Amino acid sequence: MKKILTIITAALLFTACATTALVNTQNNLPDSNQTAQISLFELNNYTDTPRAGMRAANLVEGVLLSQGYKLKTHLNQKVDSLEDAQDSAQEDRSNYFLIGGISEWRYKTGIDGEPAVSLQLSLYRTKDAKLVWSATGSNSDWGNGFIGSTAQNLIEQMFSRH
Repeated sequence: MKKILTIITAALLFTACATTALVNTQNNLPDSNQTAQISLFELNNYTDTPRAGMRAANLVEGVLLSQGYKLKTHLNQKVDSLEDAQDSAQEDRSNYFLIGGISEWRYKTGIDGEPAVSLQLSLYRTKDAKLVWSATGSNSDWGNGFIGSTAQNLIEQMFSRH
């Protein structure tokens, strides 16, 4: 009995170290096999980590390309408003544009220094700036993980179709 309790306790401790929270507020993500193009912009950085918005947008770009989406990237272009993003997407002749923000991109303090990432992404239709898809997520990983893989796993989950 003591051995079983030890195994259950160890399993609970190990599973508690890596956590993900994800909310999709809109579920109308366009199919990746369409010829529609998405304009992708640097994500707003609300963290103390320099260039976190650029880093996360680069991961979003890789995930979307791997899923077959056609992109026009503006990873060096930070947009100040929804209208600015819409104007640039119209110039690109993109059907959609994706913007968002990073609220956490760090290693937690403590003995393990676990990576922690939180971000929000929104996809809008260019012609009328209507929100068609949105997701908010947070992820932390083991102490031996790193931010890039933690963020990529979260972004893949955000764009997955369950």
